[in-house]
Amino acid sequence: MSFEVTISNLIKARLPIVYINTWEENRAVQIITSTCHNSTLVKRIRKVITWSATEGLIDENDNIIEYTNDPLEALEHFQNNQDACVYIFKDLHVYLAQGKLYDFNVIRKLRDLVPSIQNGAYLKTIIITSPTTALPDELQKDVTVIDFNLPTQEEIMATLCGIIDANQSANIKIELNEDEKKALCNAALGLTLKEAENAFAKSIVDNGVLDISDLDLILKEKAQIIKKTGILEYVNSPLNLSDVGGLDNLKRWLLRRTNSWSDKAKEYNLMPPKGVLVTGIPGCGKSLVAKSISTIFKMPLLKLDMGNIYSSYLGSSEENMRRAIKTAEAIAPSILWIDEIEKGLSASTGTDGGTSSRILGTFLTWMQEKTSPVFVIATANNIKALPPELLRKGRFDEIFFVDLPTLSERTAIWKVHISKKLGATKMDISGLLEDSTLEELSLATEGFVGSEIEQVVINATFDAFNEDRSVQKSDFFTAIERTVPLSITMSEEILSIRNWANVRAVSASAVEDLTTYSTEDKQPTPQDFNADVKTKRGGRTVEY
Repeated sequence: MSFEVTISNLIKARLPIVYINTWEENRAVQIITSTCHNSTLVKRIRKVITWSATEGLIDENDNIIEYTNDPLEALEHFQNNQDACVYIFKDLHVYLAQGKLYDFNVIRKLRDLVPSIQNGAYLKTIIITSPTTALPDELQKDVTVIDFNLPTQEEIMATLCGIIDANQSANIKIELNEDEKKALCNAALGLTLKEAENAFAKSIVDNGVLDISDLDLILKEKAQIIKKTGILEYVNSPLNLSDVGGLDNLKRWLLRRTNSWSDKAKEYNLMPPKGVLVTGIPGCGKSLVAKSISTIFKMPLLKLDMGNIYSSYLGSSEENMRRAIKTAEAIAPSILWIDEIEKGLSASTGTDGGTSSRILGTFLTWMQEKTSPVFVIATANNIKALPPELLRKGRFDEIFFVDLPTLSERTAIWKVHISKKLGATKMDISGLLEDSTLEELSLATEGFVGSEIEQVVINATFDAFNEDRSVQKSDFFTAIERTVPLSITMSEEILSIRNWANVRAVSASAVEDLTTYSTEDKQPTPQDFNADVKTKRGGRTVEY
């Protein structure tokens, strides 16, 4: 249902107070005014009067109504108005929430007006616009809160076309075909109309040309604007799945869904995948996979830090979660990455006044019912901390478990890190990438996670740098001997996680990799960790 239909229905139903959460108050006022002047939508046309603390009430002819800066005076004017009208109060929330401007008289006045609005002889409605939702308990039952979505591609396209038309006579080159216009508008999804207009204008001012090369500039502007919200981070990752060693079963699952948002998928009546939960041992590449998905899916990647969701103000945490979801949907198709999800959506202990439960409920409802093409990838180290309702089918399409790398996976990890860390240098690393060398290194690092192998390469490089020579194979073995892997320090925890994953998750490693893993693969090393950790693999052996 469109916003115009929603607001017209609320006005016709004579709901007394409507609360619209939005940063775009001017755009909201324009749409509300257009709706109130459309007799098809509201049956009876209504006058629209706006209020702000700085200017007071302003009528449709831009005339200022004197002595109405005070909200009580403005509400008194509303009460005495005998016309069919809608009063839009901008930022009235500062008088409703506890703070310097809090005024209980305003709350009381609003409550007094409710019966006369619902049952009076005159058709009147109060609308409050605000970037945050701040409702006192006294008004909870009298106010209807609705969302005002960010602009659609069509609205952004209209703005872009307006900018192009305005600059036709200027000395500005516009070199865009219809497909390129759509690409620029898609890049601007998730911005307000004003922010999109500013991004397009900045692109023109940069070099006097508006063409498809401005796509990167708009994306950078978008990343900066999203970052300023303090909730979501726009991640521009150059990583690909080739940068991830091993985890072939998870990779195949992802690659089979790369075209799930295409028109061809719709011909098969396929719904876009909801998302995937990747859990397992720290340092085994979960975050690396999340960063690489953006490249293979060719969609923007938004990172949600659960620590940014929580706020000390009542209701703000839930509002932050709704805002994050709304932004991800506005940019759709997009990827929403929730790193270490267990730290923000763990089972509630009841010590936070129910905030965690409400945030969890909002997220679960959205995951279950969402129709927008937002692919969610969540990573977790301590999967047992998550509530069971988050793990049931219907939330995520699949749960993958990332275990300690197998022999063949360690070989792939060694190859990736040696190539990336040393390939850009003047060293001759061909000997280090020979199959026999990689096999030796892989056998010597049984029980090492990917991040530990990466650190071994870094430490070996430091040793060579200090002696002003090339990195040698012996440098790696020296660094290996100095390292105590996570599989030793957390052997009991790893075994516990594996036992959980054996019946609840699918192994992220390929079946052929799992079959090559055995204790016989390991050459004697100073590390002698728990035998169960070496032999038992976590996750069901389902092959994709």
